Amino acid sequence: MSLTRRDFARRSALTGAGVALAGSVGALATAPGALAATEVEEASDADAVGHGHGGHHGPGYGPLLPDPEGLLALPAGFSYRVLTHSGKTKLESGEFTPSNHDGTATFRGPRGTTLLVNNHELGGPRSKWKHPVPLTEGLVYDPAAAGGCTVVEVRPDGRVAEWVGIAGTATNCAGGSTPWGTWLTCEETEDRAGQNGMTKDHGYVFEVDPLDRRANRAPKPIKALGRYAHEAVVVDPERGHLYLTEDASRPNGLLYRWTPPRGFAHGRGKLRTLADDAGVLKAPKCFDSGGRFVDDLSRATKIGTVYGVDWVEVPDRDARTVPVREQFDDGDITRARKLEGMWWGDGGVYIVASFARDESPVPHDGQVWFYHPGRRTLTLKVLLGVNKDPGKDGAFDGPDNITVSPYGGLVIAEDGDGIQHLFGATESGRTYPIARNELNAGTAEKPEYSEFTGVTFSPDGRTLYASIQTPGILLAITGPWKRQRR
Repeated sequence: MSLTRRDFARRSALTGAGVALAGSVGALATAPGALAATEVEEASDADAVGHGHGGHHGPGYGPLLPDPEGLLALPAGFSYRVLTHSGKTKLESGEFTPSNHDGTATFRGPRGTTLLVNNHELGGPRSKWKHPVPLTEGLVYDPAAAGGCTVVEVRPDGRVAEWVGIAGTATNCAGGSTPWGTWLTCEETEDRAGQNGMTKDHGYVFEVDPLDRRANRAPKPIKALGRYAHEAVVVDPERGHLYLTEDASRPNGLLYRWTPPRGFAHGRGKLRTLADDAGVLKAPKCFDSGGRFVDDLSRATKIGTVYGVDWVEVPDRDARTVPVREQFDDGDITRARKLEGMWWGDGGVYIVASFARDESPVPHDGQVWFYHPGRRTLTLKVLLGVNKDPGKDGAFDGPDNITVSPYGGLVIAEDGDGIQHLFGATESGRTYPIARNELNAGTAEKPEYSEFTGVTFSPDGRTLYASIQTPGILLAITGPWKRQRR
């Protein structure tokens, strides 16, 4: 049933301009410990509020302590362990761990093990990369492509094993886990056969089973989910819908919802059995509490903004002649720049828009939205104003991968300019640092720090996993985790 603009405006008038539709509203500022301002312009100056590290009175675990090894700064009492390191650790088959770690999820393995599926964001021809994903027999989609996934097994005694889950895919970015215990890996590319050396079309989603190596043989793209620059995907465990983000520009990308065909039952390997045109793929059309169409999510400049959402069917999901995002006229759908990570939690979907600049109506350095499927509303939960000094420690910008913390709130991987962090946000929106990348890939005069990726907790909630994307280092972080106050 379509939620019309008139219906949403009427409902919003009954609930105080729509804010009450989504319950409590969280907010972030650029500075640790600060509550976000309600306007983008104010939030850009928020690093003037409470960003000193003298004493610890706010949320989180205290200041980050420099690492003697020059890799990862953590609060007192926390420690890390390197699980895989591209060019240093090796797979079971003898090749080096591939580089450019990205989206990751954890799964309970047999005999007390923890399994992680780790994307490797490697685009273009294999010759471009020193450590591409090895072309393991039976697990290759396109032998010309460098990307794919590895499966990492962490055993109770601390030993680590790693093997290929899928190979021959391209620019494997985020992705997402499923309620039935598999991983959906997303290609962030639109390369067709013949472009960038590829021998097959790319821009698809593939399923990887961490528990059954045989299930991963003869990889098949899930074409029903569309062909575009995929970023992340989540599954609504109640309705069976899949939500997907597109990281693209000129024009800005889209959020998508895929509805399964009538009678379809999700399960291990079921998605790859679908016909290429199975189900319905749609993009959002948003409108505000006054019933006015919203062309771009960057229009929201206040925390707590709520948009009603209708869904518009994609004409040609395989983009045979025109990219999917270009198949709509400007007034048909709502766009956003840099749609990135997603995570299912609290009965809905957390969705990241990493930043917006001149290509968007209003600039910002990060948004996190919450989509409520039952109410069909998007609520702005996080707003980061433009970070004026990204080289200065203490400010956050460019959220990317995201996870819901078992200790309350969110944990976010930073992919901004300058210094890179893992940071947390309480349910009321107070932010705090968890880790800082200290691996300088540049010089002392011009330091460069790679983004964090693949943030996710272990199934028991005791370990936070994350990667430094370049060169590709998977880390396990442990310490005195505690429930964060609002």
